[in-house]
Amino acid sequence: MKQLFIVLAALWLVGCVDRSWRTAETHEIMPPLDFSLIDENGQAVEAEEYRGKVTLVYFGYTYCPDVCPITLARLAGTLNRLDDDVRDDIQVLFISVDPKRDTPEVVKRYTNAFGPEFIGITGDLAEIDALTNRMRVTYDYEEPNQRGDYIVTHTSAVFAFDREGEARFLIRDSHPITDAVADINQLVDQGD
Repeated sequence: MKQLFIVLAALWLVGCVDRSWRTAETHEIMPPLDFSLIDENGQAVEAEEYRGKVTLVYFGYTYCPDVCPITLARLAGTLNRLDDDVRDDIQVLFISVDPKRDTPEVVKRYTNAFGPEFIGITGDLAEIDALTNRMRVTYDYEEPNQRGDYIVTHTSAVFAFDREGEARFLIRDSHPITDAVADINQLVDQGD
């Protein structure tokens, strides 16, 4: 009888707490979204301007030969699995870690290929460094080749923030799309 009581108490407590994320929890370890950068239209923007919607953030660069287009295409596919009203409550900020080549016009052309939810963000290197250092995101420039082209190594995680800009979870390449869909739906539902 004592064991049955313990099991019932545990089940009751599980129902009283928030459901955990299927992807990687970040609320306790990541700071809120905060930046001063330039959007794809060449306008100065602050993170506060993106409050009110669930915000997914990805750090990359438009000249990326593989990781960025694959991750963003996968993210676009994930968003396409959501109901239209849920997708209307989501924005994706593609923040360039290669501002030398990624002008506002370049990031806008790039993000337009993935869908209307995607917004290109760039800025000067010091501003991007301030944000990436704050969020513990790493990137590094490799040596340029003879033509001056270079690769930027960077994280491939997608960071999820609630409507108030608070970090909630991150999606890695290894997470199944079904888990990302479930977590995004849950995050959008929390604000309703």
